[in-house]
Amino acid sequence: MRAVISVVGKDGVGILANVSNKCAEAKANVVDVSQTIMDDMFVMIMLVEVDQLATEFTMFVDDMEAFGKSKGLDIHVMHEDIFKSMHTI
Repeated sequence: MRAVISVVGKDGVGILANVSNKCAEAKANVVDVSQTIMDDMFVMIMLVEVDQLATEFTMFVDDMEAFGKSKGLDIHVMHEDIFKSMHTI
């Protein structure tokens, strides 16, 4: 099972490292990353495997969102199936 994580916020040093470390702590394996800087805004999409999570998926979602708020970032985690359903015409 995989999830899509989106991260948006003011650009700064260590955002990718911080979010990746938070995923590693939860045993979410990062399998793909796309990031860019738009003016002074950092924008990233990560695809992570969540089969081996150290916690329940809903707790992972809440933890990542709270972590984002503590860092001044907007972080959203969505199960891949929901993401695909939302983007199918």
